[in-house]
Amino acid sequence: MSENSKDLFPYTRWVDQLEELAGRYQQGDPFPHISLDNFHDEGVLGKGLEEFPDPDEDAWVQYRHYNENKTGLSKRSQFPEAIGSIIDDLNSPRFVDFLSQLTGIPGLMPDPGLEGGGMHQSGRGGFLNMHADFTMHHKQKNWRRRCNLILYLNRDWQEEWGGSLELWDKEMRDMRAKILPIFNRAVIFSTTDTSYHGHPDPMTCPPDRYRRSLALYYYTLQEDPTYRARSTDYKTRPGESWQAPLVWFDKKLVHIYSKIKSRLGLSDDFAGKILGFFSRKRK
Repeated sequence: MSENSKDLFPYTRWVDQLEELAGRYQQGDPFPHISLDNFHDEGVLGKGLEEFPDPDEDAWVQYRHYNENKTGLSKRSQFPEAIGSIIDDLNSPRFVDFLSQLTGIPGLMPDPGLEGGGMHQSGRGGFLNMHADFTMHHKQKNWRRRCNLILYLNRDWQEEWGGSLELWDKEMRDMRAKILPIFNRAVIFSTTDTSYHGHPDPMTCPPDRYRRSLALYYYTLQEDPTYRARSTDYKTRPGESWQAPLVWFDKKLVHIYSKIKSRLGLSDDFAGKILGFFSRKRK
């Protein structure tokens, strides 16, 4: 780990609680998860928020299709200095070991390439349909995705604006948790075939406010040759059956693109353009 990043995360705040936190994580309903407030150093995150790029800057990749409306930036070389330092810190060996103890998942590995992760941002009308994440890395063929860490950077976020992270049971019958994306709150959860999550209702925040977060995904080596990788699996909630054909069609497009991307190494920017062409945005 680099000298610049080794002391960013406040380990002294959390290490003494690690056994209790690990128990809470395993008992998370509907799947192992935990939400932690005042997660990181306040000053470090404040600096990162100050440097967060405006949504109209060219670097952002547009993810706008039927199942989501947001922007993302995963190229580490394009991150502002403070954001880059935070990301590097959360990918450091010491932090990944801490995370492994918290989640009970041995052998966790970071993803320096931030496949699908990095900086995320969405404004008024933004949403992300309920889904379970892709289970294997698109470029590292034997990396199985095991857990997500989402760190929110939204000061004074109002609940009525929407954007809360919903966690649903594996049958998609009941919402079991709803987490407001407030500043310096982290959500950590296991990545499984049925860890359904999202914020599917279009947000109503003021035009000058944005839901901002940092997302990091962690992996283990997958040594079972019979394991079948799965692309992002979007789902509808009860009462949304009219959307099911459109959600299904868009999901199939994502699956097809994931296969092509894995083989040809295409960019997420290209994916956004293709999916946006074939899928209509939510009105």
